[in-house]
This record gives sequence, structure tokens and C-alpha cells, in this order.
Amino acid sequence: MTVLAGCGKSSPDKKATPADAAASAPSLLVAQEDVQTVGVSQYASGPVITGSIQPERRADLRAELQAIVLQVYKENGERVKRGDLLVRLDDTAIRDTVQSADESARASAQSFEQAERQYQRLKTLQAQGMSSIQAMEDAEIRRNNAQSDLVAARARVATARQQQQRTEVRAPFDGVVSDRKVSPGDSAQIGKELIKVMDPVSMRFEGLVSADRMSELKLAQTVYFRVNGYPQVDFQGKVRRIAQAANANTRQVEVLVDFAGAQQPGVAGLYAEGRVQTNSVSALMVSDSALVREGDKSFVWRVDAGKVTKSPVKLGARDDRLGLFVIADGLKQGDRILRSPTSTLIDGQRVELGKATTTVASGANSGMSGGKGAGALVSPVPAAPVASAASAQ
Repeated sequence: MTVLAGCGKSSPDKKATPADAAASAPSLLVAQEDVQTVGVSQYASGPVITGSIQPERRADLRAELQAIVLQVYKENGERVKRGDLLVRLDDTAIRDTVQSADESARASAQSFEQAERQYQRLKTLQAQGMSSIQAMEDAEIRRNNAQSDLVAARARVATARQQQQRTEVRAPFDGVVSDRKVSPGDSAQIGKELIKVMDPVSMRFEGLVSADRMSELKLAQTVYFRVNGYPQVDFQGKVRRIAQAANANTRQVEVLVDFAGAQQPGVAGLYAEGRVQTNSVSALMVSDSALVREGDKSFVWRVDAGKVTKSPVKLGARDDRLGLFVIADGLKQGDRILRSPTSTLIDGQRVELGKATTTVASGANSGMSGGKGAGALVSPVPAAPVASAASAQ
């Protein structure tokens, strides 16, 4: 935290200039923790990857027959177990088909049994010379035809029962319902989407990389990326697969990235952007909190020669692993800047660096009845923004 000291007033007869405003502004007492010395750091350099978070295990359950939706048992976001009933379709007509097929199969089975007995009887009589060979062969033909009719009848039963099972849409695996498409009373045509199920623990980053940089890609490379909706979390993953064909329209190559560690988003479809780490580069880097943005321009507040100066900087790439920005131009190694500047600062305002936090804090505890430190205390909380004010000495 920074303490403002001093107070000045400009002459009412004279129009104040920015230099006058800076001269008349109270001086700032800045704690050492509020100042960052710009230095060279290593950051991950590689192709930019953009895409979305998608589950590896997902199923779009569709209608396999034409029927009316009778009931939907699960809503969006509800967890399901493998085999749970999700949607039931009207099976009235199919039940009649199943019953008819069962009766046909039963009649065919009786006909086959009767034909089999007749054949066995004639076969015995023919062996004893009491029946002709022609009669036995005719009985065998009738037995074979009855057997064929029985097999066909049983196939019709299996088909009818399979159709009846298709009126019950069940979960193919453990997961959650991600998208319910129908309601009771809807007419489901063949191929119509009914409900979607996904496994939230099988998330992966499905990204795209420019084909110009695909030569830098390798399996198992580390990827650092951010996910929309999780601004404070830096995710890390490994390249699992690289597509062997680029998209004909965008000229981008698909890359599948597995999450490293247990932390991963539980929501599918979120936008993600990051960088594949192919090598490390040394560069000047600052944190996002030290930057002040005005439209497309970026600034930092530099501490130099007892003043704070608003200095424009040109930003380079962002290191998603550390959350730092590369300074392409505007600063040099060893420059000192404010870590968390506020909007109340004035360009050219005087500044004084305070003692270390622990020293000032102990001085404050020793007594505030008098002495030079009584009017300018520095907060013991590190990296506090420049905000508070006090009277001038």
C-alpha cells in the first residue's frame, strides 16, 4: 500500500498544466513490496492453439423408429448410470407385432414337431419294409419345410422384440445428461435426436493449430492454456494426437490434448486458448496487474528519479503457464514499476520508497504518539495497490 504525503493548491489565477498538477500533487510513499524490478524470465514459446473443451465419451441418442414420445425421465445436468431409462416411446403397435410373431412361432413349432414325429414313424416303418421310400422322403420334405418356417418365425419374434426394446432409450455409460431434445407428446422420426449423454470426467482440449507451425508439433508436448469461464486457473495438458490432414477451409491441423492432473472443467463446449511449449525463450516479462490498458494501448507506471512516469509498452506473447506478458518494447532490464497501480496516479508525481514492511510494521507497534514515522505507515500486506493518503510532513 502507498501513502500519500503533502498537499498543494494551484493558483486560481493560473490554468494548471499537467506538470503543475504533478508538482502540486502529494508525494507518494511506496512500500518496497509495491515495486517490481523488471528482469529477464524464461517463457514457453510455441504455436498458438485454440479450440474448445469436449468430452471424449459422449453419445447422441436418436430415435430408431417412428413413434410418439411418452415420457422423458431425466433433465439436463442429471447424473445417470449405465442402463438407466432416459426416454420411453409409444410401443402400442409394436406390442401387437410381438404378440403376432409369438403366436406364429408357437404354431410353427407345433407343425415342426408333428412333421418330425411323422418322419420318424415312416422311417421306422420303411426300415421294417412296411412303408415305401417315397412316403418317407415326402415326410422328410414336410419336416424340413416346417423347420424352415419355425426358424423364420423365431427371427420375426427376435426382430419384433428388438423393435420393442428400441422404444426404451437407455444410458450407454455413466455420465450426465447434457442436452434434452424432446418432451412428452413429441413425434419422434427415425434419426431424430432425443437426448445427449456425456462423461464429465473424460474432458479433453480439442484444439486447432495453424498448418504453418505443424512442423513444431510432437506427441507428449506440454500445452499451457486458459479456459473461458475459469479466468483464474491455468490448465496444463499433453498432446495426445496430431491429425494427419489439415482442414481444407481453414488450413489448420486438429490437435487433441489430454488434461494433466485431476483438475479439469466440468462443462463441455467452453472456448480455450493456449500455447504448445516447443521451446523456452528469455524475455522481459511483467504481470497483468502491472499493466494499464487504454483501448489498444498498454502502459506501466515506472518509478525513476523519485517520480512515477506513465510509460507506454508494447506487449508480446503471453505465457499461459506463468500468466505473464512479454514486453517487446518500452522497458529495459532493471527498470522498476508499480505492481498494482490505481487510476488516481498522476504522471510525474513525486514518490518515496518506504522501508521494508516488517521494519515499518514494528515501528508502528512501538508507538504512534510522536516521531517521524507516526504520519506515514505502510500496510504489512505485500503487493497492495497504491491507494491510501496521509497528511504531509
